[in-house]
Amino acid sequence: MPEMNNLLLFFAASALLALSPGPDNLFVMAQSVQNGRVAGLLVTLGLSTGLVAHTIAVVFGLAALVKASAIAFTALKFIGAAYLLYLAWKAFRSGASARSGSSGTVDSVRLYRRGIIMNLSNPKVSLFFLAFLPQFADPARGPVVPQLMLLGLVFIAATMLVFGMLSILAAGAGERLRRSETAQQIINRIAGTVFAALAVKLALTER
Repeated sequence: MPEMNNLLLFFAASALLALSPGPDNLFVMAQSVQNGRVAGLLVTLGLSTGLVAHTIAVVFGLAALVKASAIAFTALKFIGAAYLLYLAWKAFRSGASARSGSSGTVDSVRLYRRGIIMNLSNPKVSLFFLAFLPQFADPARGPVVPQLMLLGLVFIAATMLVFGMLSILAAGAGERLRRSETAQQIINRIAGTVFAALAVKLALTER
């Protein structure tokens, strides 16, 4: 097990990274403003589930394969970009009747799945984990694999905490806007623009 000081340092670094502007937290905020707090929290849960897969990938060397294979990297990023463009298209097509701020209209499975796909289809997350986690593992303190798994869980906990707070804040800002049909349409257009911009950014990402 890593030293407690290292774990605390790792947690703080993870929280700061989660706060820094990036595709995942922008995606969470856009979903929260557009669809409400529950939607943002469900997407956060999906993104965190994707991080579990990325942690396992680092432990078993799959991330190194993505790093080494240009085909795998390109395939993942274009799948992710295509999915984001699909979400952008749906947002642009949504009218005021698409309001889903109440928990009764939230499609939990769809939003949870949306977070997983968003996270898994971003090859940069795997490469980041591959570079970041091993820095805090100490072979002198025992087997590295359990340490990497623990570090992955700490990173996920920090991400869930930060993204959860962002979801609540963004949903609160969008709650009044969602009561207005005109404002709801504007929110949908903005969300669609954010998704499209993230798709372009991901498609242009290089290893």
